[in-house]
Amino acid sequence: MSQRAFRKGVEDLGNGLLAYVQPDGSWGWSNAGLITDGDRSLLVDTLFTLDLTREMLGAFRDAKPAARHIDTLVNTHANGDHTFGNQLVEGARIVASAACLEEMRERPPEQFRDTMQRWRENGEAGRFMHEVMGAHFDFSGIVFTPPDTTFSGRTDVMVGDTQVELHEFGPAHTRGDIVAYVPSAKTVFTGDLLFSEGHPILWAGPVGNWIDACEAILGWDVDIVVPGHGPVGDKQALRAMRDYLVYTRDAAKARYEAGMNYADAAWDIAFDAYDSWLDRERVVVNVAQIYRELSGGSISPERSELQKLMGRYRAGDRSPNEAPACNCGHEH
Repeated sequence: MSQRAFRKGVEDLGNGLLAYVQPDGSWGWSNAGLITDGDRSLLVDTLFTLDLTREMLGAFRDAKPAARHIDTLVNTHANGDHTFGNQLVEGARIVASAACLEEMRERPPEQFRDTMQRWRENGEAGRFMHEVMGAHFDFSGIVFTPPDTTFSGRTDVMVGDTQVELHEFGPAHTRGDIVAYVPSAKTVFTGDLLFSEGHPILWAGPVGNWIDACEAILGWDVDIVVPGHGPVGDKQALRAMRDYLVYTRDAAKARYEAGMNYADAAWDIAFDAYDSWLDRERVVVNVAQIYRELSGGSISPERSELQKLMGRYRAGDRSPNEAPACNCGHEH
């Protein structure tokens, strides 16, 4: 399924499960899920703003009466486009990993909103964040609403007679990534461990954890995969994500060993096989994270620096460091 083939709204996955997808899946345009059994319900993630979350909840209620009262809300990770609507799911138990809660506390919505509003004060980094997110979303009225139940490793939640397995795979995309797996429906809600037809972003790493997560889920009995961003698919989307991460890891390592600066490496690596994927500027963060791992943390650029460089990459600028191309033997 291509980016052009999916539409905003509810997709019925069968077996009492629904997905809510938001094209085009780029920065902030995330997905959510609903698991129901009889009059019981579990929501997987909220959306970036209160208005978007209200629209999603209304669509789920129209589709499934059980959604009129959500019993459990699962946050797959800490990012605002999966948590900022939590306050609207009144009365629900909110479940997440312990690491997710820690990260949510470090970057509450009030702080994020202030940063978005004052973007002009943050130079090129602020301009990039305004371009990809701040200009498209209204963050007013959001109140920090953290999980009240946390776990590490794995926990199971029952929705009526339906078992939902929550597996922690972070740190990877963020420190506390989890997925929600429904074995009886052969369906997994991956959160941002899958960007379908979009470049992922390694905010936390290590990249090996993310590759291992893809491998683990590929070993499960799964027919339907609901990504954190992009169209609903199957295991082929996970294979593509795994292959992307392996390719990026190996290409970045070759350039690190050849002595190339991380920014030059990001510009140098060819991603022709992924030309149709959204948000290619994220390769800057991904390569920087791999360099951070390879250097034992001695190469560790600030987030604002990475945002600035993503803005330059997105704009088509040349690499900020005009180093010669590497002779690492990899295709450019």
